[in-house]
Amino acid sequence: MKITFRDAMREAIREAMHSDPRVFLMGEDVGRYGGTYAVSKGLLTEFGEERIRDTPLSELGFVGIGIGAAVGGMRPIIEVMTVNFSLLALDQIVNTAASLRHMSGGQFSVPVVVRMATGAGRQLAAQHSHSLENWYAHIPGIRVLAPATVADARGMLRPALADPDPVIIFEHTQLYNSSEDLEGPVPVNIDSAAVRREGSHISLITYGGSLPKVLAAADVLAEKGIAAEVVDLRVLRPLDTDTIAASVRKTHRAVVVDEGWRTGSLAAEVMAQIVEREFYELDAPPRRVCSAEVPVPYAKHLEYATLPQVETIVSTAWNVIGDR
Repeated sequence: MKITFRDAMREAIREAMHSDPRVFLMGEDVGRYGGTYAVSKGLLTEFGEERIRDTPLSELGFVGIGIGAAVGGMRPIIEVMTVNFSLLALDQIVNTAASLRHMSGGQFSVPVVVRMATGAGRQLAAQHSHSLENWYAHIPGIRVLAPATVADARGMLRPALADPDPVIIFEHTQLYNSSEDLEGPVPVNIDSAAVRREGSHISLITYGGSLPKVLAAADVLAEKGIAAEVVDLRVLRPLDTDTIAASVRKTHRAVVVDEGWRTGSLAAEVMAQIVEREFYELDAPPRRVCSAEVPVPYAKHLEYATLPQVETIVSTAWNVIGDR
């Protein structure tokens, strides 16, 4: 049965709430409006206002409330409308949720899941379009997930809620309407990356909303006789460096695609891991495709030019393959 990424997320939330009375959803417009991206549509009618809670427009406030509820034994799912707005809750996430186990000597855990939309491509301009996943992947004490497939959207929430520590789930806005055949939840290992396409000539490493572009680029390369292996990181912290290294040992070349800005990007960390672990396996320097270092523009043609695109990924791969 065909199911969209959006509906997969909704089914995962519904299943969690049916299976555990401690689970509740809170955030801006998650109730009567059904969620900014319609993920929670219909849940208020099904579960009521006690478990589907509309909050004031205060990320600092409601994320803090969710953290307190988690410490008190509940299993909150907090929806932040967009990653840009999550910066208003950085103190709660970084200074409190991520640090409490350490600062309490292991006496307290914070089993909270924070979901947020991320990424560009919908002409939502600079305050709603950035990819700041690496800011959170930098922080010890939290797990960072970036589902890129419907199966992962459906299957990641259950183990995330079972994690005793904070988990942040990034949902790229361009993925909500994507669909796949899926009959039910598929178990997902939230410790490991996934190889989405086998190949032997070059490793294309990415995550989240860039995965469809990378798979399309692999198709273009295949038409020219280049077998690209596509690695979906999907778990940004802890990073699965073993899967990355295994792919590079097989192909001896790598391109990392990251919608974040180039400077200080997750792509930079992945490249550093490749060079540190597999330097002598490389037949060419690894390269990266990132967004232009400007605030994401509103104009459609400028937004397109700012972001990694299939043609850029293909040309970068060709350059790496040419470095023999």
